[in-house]
Amino acid sequence: MNAPIKQHLIDPEICIRCNTCEETCPVDAITHDANNYVVDVSKCNLCLNCIPPCPTGSIDNWRIVTSAYSLDDQYSWMELPAQEQIVVAGHNEAIDDDVQALIDSAHKGVGGKSVAPASAAKPSVNLFNREKPIVATVTGNYRLTHEDSDVDVHHIILDFGDTAFPVLEGQSIGIVAPGVDADGKPHRVRLYSIASPRHGERPNHNNLALTVKREPQGVCSNYVCDLKKGDKIEVTGPFGATFLMPNDPAANIIMICTGTGSAPFRAFTEWRRRSAPNAPGRMLLFFGARRPSDLPYFGPLQKVPNSLLGKHFAYSRIPGEKKVYVQDLMRVEQEELSRLLKSDMTHIYVCGLKGMEQGVDSALDDICRSVELKWHDMRDAMRAQGRYHVETY
Repeated sequence: MNAPIKQHLIDPEICIRCNTCEETCPVDAITHDANNYVVDVSKCNLCLNCIPPCPTGSIDNWRIVTSAYSLDDQYSWMELPAQEQIVVAGHNEAIDDDVQALIDSAHKGVGGKSVAPASAAKPSVNLFNREKPIVATVTGNYRLTHEDSDVDVHHIILDFGDTAFPVLEGQSIGIVAPGVDADGKPHRVRLYSIASPRHGERPNHNNLALTVKREPQGVCSNYVCDLKKGDKIEVTGPFGATFLMPNDPAANIIMICTGTGSAPFRAFTEWRRRSAPNAPGRMLLFFGARRPSDLPYFGPLQKVPNSLLGKHFAYSRIPGEKKVYVQDLMRVEQEELSRLLKSDMTHIYVCGLKGMEQGVDSALDDICRSVELKWHDMRDAMRAQGRYHVETY
């Protein structure tokens, strides 16, 4: 009989197909097709390099098996298989200590895996893939940043007609630019966070909005930003099962972002504004940009009442002024943040450029230390409870 092994797998229900794991893997054990990202057990050396960068925790999954799941098995999955019953030495009445230790390790995971908030709605995921996308119609394309800014960010509205495409705040969709790359291969799927609430950019409409920054060499971002009203576009998803908004109106929501990382927080704010405008839970936004003219949704944000959303804007490139980052403003708001951190009803979301989480983490450490709390212990507990989420790119 084959000795049981611990096999590394990727959860297709949670994976957002961002390609981070494949790019990170030093031994090329991770690959993908139009449906799933998968791990080749013959190559994987369990180095765990792919675990920390994964924004959803989908990479942190394991099964104890006597016969490894093949790549074809993994490509076909819509969800992970259950842990199989392991029979040792021909007996099924007991599992030896070594195998039990493997199973316990697999179930525990190996790092900071995120989970959805307890009160979050059940998300729909992976309804449409690259082989069978949903076709949306562009019904709006508006520039969000000031015309004098060299940061070109667009608000794109997509309508799905009569085809159901249920989404929740915090989820993403995938878009593939038409054509092929320099190697003659189809362009990769690019993910964009949904910037509108679950019942549509307009209430009770089967549509959604995206916040897209034009990148000078970005194939997909230029394609999306150049779309015109009436254009058709192929969409995959929805993706994401953990970076979700709590439904509990008593939940305090601290949102920290830069640039287009504001997209999911626009969705969070709009859903609470429409569904529970007098909710007892506090919402705070710490939003970083180079200048006010570079900040997406700057005008509309000014109209959101402070009773619904506390707003703190950090600008790092205003001529003649000191650079200010989101973590600096968090320290300024130490009193309110420390009060919220003491509550089990508080959720923290970080979204934006990769690397910003270090500054945020340091600020939260300082704030907690000032009131004799241990941030790193609190952070791990909040993550396990579905109250701490980081999504950077």
